[in-house]
Amino acid sequence: MNVFLTGATGYIGAAVADDLEEKGHRVRPLVHRLEKVTEQRARGRAVVEGSLRDPLVLENAARRADAVIHTASTNGPDAGETDLLAVRAILAGLYGTGKLFIYTSGCWVYGNTGETSVDETSPVAPAALVAWRVPVENEILAAARERNVRAVIIRPTIVYGRGGGIPGMLVAGGRRDGIVRHVGPSSTRWSFVHVEDLADLYVRALERAPAGTILTAASDEKLSVGDVARAASDAAGIPGHVAEWPLERARESMGPFADALALTQTVTAPMARLLLGWAPKGPSVLEDLRRGSYRPGRAEKLIA
Repeated sequence: MNVFLTGATGYIGAAVADDLEEKGHRVRPLVHRLEKVTEQRARGRAVVEGSLRDPLVLENAARRADAVIHTASTNGPDAGETDLLAVRAILAGLYGTGKLFIYTSGCWVYGNTGETSVDETSPVAPAALVAWRVPVENEILAAARERNVRAVIIRPTIVYGRGGGIPGMLVAGGRRDGIVRHVGPSSTRWSFVHVEDLADLYVRALERAPAGTILTAASDEKLSVGDVARAASDAAGIPGHVAEWPLERARESMGPFADALALTQTVTAPMARLLLGWAPKGPSVLEDLRRGSYRPGRAEKLIA
């Protein structure tokens, strides 16, 4: 398939682009920075020049593609509005075609789950940081029901691997400050997915997921943030130098992102496994931190 991909130069999108090409699909990335345009063209990709704030570019690119995968995101107070307008532009190019649109949401829409497991069928109770994702998801699901779009939503858990994601932020902070700080108590639990397993899920969804499908992306690994922080301190070369960052103080620096990091979540992915045969194969978070892509010098090679 000819796939229009937003976020192809980002953390998740780059892995998705690689997996798409490995499995025989063609990638048309949305790129707006000149150096990234050059880089993507050097890889033989037919670049779409523009950003999420260019609705006509998005609509036309979606109309010309066989499928659209949206992994791009924006930051700041207008992130929700920007994403909603971008999604509406993409859907406008897909209405009535039966073509696929995969939207990247996230597990934080479930809020704090405690020790209760949640999956694709569970109700949402989003953290403030991502509350805007719920109306966006609703518009996408409505397009699947009413406008003949094969819309699929993927909700990743904490993504790791290739030296990046939130674990990479912990490692970088440790190298910079001499200590790894985690928000809230060490008993806070997170669910995880390796970025390359996540990319595999996107391609499986592209090829087989029915319209209206919601997929969580989670391996079987659920770990305390304390265990992850200790492994991050090993990767940073400062073993055991770990401290709790009280939520109130973290909010002063990170705003609502701190509250999202403080969520305890136990997430499973039965639909991805049963419907698509998805089976995560990546190394564990702790293994990757201590002996894999987060080792000094290793992440830089992977990113380059």
